[in-house]
Amino acid sequence: MRNQLFIYTLAGIFFTIIAGTFSHFLYQWSGNNQYIGLVAPVSESVWEHMKMAFFPMLLYCSIENILLKKKYPCIYKANACGIYIGVFSIPVLFYTYTGILGKNYLAGDIAVFCLGVVFAFLSSYRLAEATPASSCKRKSKIAACYYAAVLLLFLCFILFTLYPPVKIGLFQVP
Repeated sequence: MRNQLFIYTLAGIFFTIIAGTFSHFLYQWSGNNQYIGLVAPVSESVWEHMKMAFFPMLLYCSIENILLKKKYPCIYKANACGIYIGVFSIPVLFYTYTGILGKNYLAGDIAVFCLGVVFAFLSSYRLAEATPASSCKRKSKIAACYYAAVLLLFLCFILFTLYPPVKIGLFQVP
């Protein structure tokens, strides 16, 4: 079982990095289609680049939740935490390295995205592996909280793509 989860974790890392990289260009390739812009970056802001990790991870983790829920009953919990860790590590890493160096670099930006994805999936892996099934007995209430947290982040991405609070640095183009 442990090896199966590790293989899914590695596949998730590769899938998210590839799909996220593809999504970086998707909005422009679509002729600035507003519907594509809801799930793909529409600008070079850090917030928009967080979508590069969120949406591919959400897709992959949704499938993983279905496929592994019998062997890992708390996989949804681990994946929800992993999504949050991955998405929010991106601005933390970006502002840390640009604060130290004084400006951003393409190689640094790529590394930030890749590290965020790796942090997400490794933390999800560790949580899924370490969480006993007995801690997920009240599944409906616990699952609802985790799904609601991910849904809230999903709605924030949609809302702030349509109405970005541009006075906040996270939404400004560096």
